[in-house]
Amino acid sequence: MKDIARLAWVVFGVGFLLAVVYFFPWKDITWGRLMMSPERTVTVTGYAESKEKNQIANYSAGVNAVKDSKDEAVKEVNDKIKAITEAVKDFGVDPSDIQTQSMSVYQRQESYYDNGVQKSKPGQWDVNNTITVTLRNVNRASAMADLLTKSGATNVYGPNFQLDTSKKAEDSLMTEAIADAKIKAEAMAVASGTGLDKVISVSEGSAGGVSYPLYAMDGRGGGGGVAVEPGSTKISKTVTVVWSLK
Repeated sequence: MKDIARLAWVVFGVGFLLAVVYFFPWKDITWGRLMMSPERTVTVTGYAESKEKNQIANYSAGVNAVKDSKDEAVKEVNDKIKAITEAVKDFGVDPSDIQTQSMSVYQRQESYYDNGVQKSKPGQWDVNNTITVTLRNVNRASAMADLLTKSGATNVYGPNFQLDTSKKAEDSLMTEAIADAKIKAEAMAVASGTGLDKVISVSEGSAGGVSYPLYAMDGRGGGGGVAVEPGSTKISKTVTVVWSLK
């Protein structure tokens, strides 16, 4: 009997629910619409720059010899390069800042005419060796140039000045660039009748312009203590910041 009564109540409940669903005035209900409105944001680019004194001077010194004997040409070049390298080390340059840039050994071909026909034959040997030198004390740049021109090198180029990138001079500009971006963003927000809320994203980029003298010599005369100026490098930091608006 209990099972029959329980079944009767279930049938009654289902029937009542169906009646409510069928007769309920669904058309008279206003449900509204669910809309996903995009977050209001402002994107601004900030910029900061400064000039930093160059801290590194780069040089290139080469020796060339032309001889009938290959061995003599190679020995002459090697002896001179060794002497230059030792002089640079004695000057105070770390061996890790002295590097062989290029070396070549080849035999020239000489043209001649035989019964009106142009021919060629092996000629003299041409040997060249060039090293690069990195000087990390630009206050001694003129003295280094003078040393190289008097060292027996047949060609010398430099100093070529640059920043010491290991010091990360650009990092100090990040705060200034973000502050510049915030000033611009606040002005745009006020003009729009609102205010800044929170930072959504920050991306960075940088650019630099280098200003330096180039001191070139052929190695046949003394440097004469010619004064050189290391100049400066303009460094800059650019950041793009996205803020949400209130």
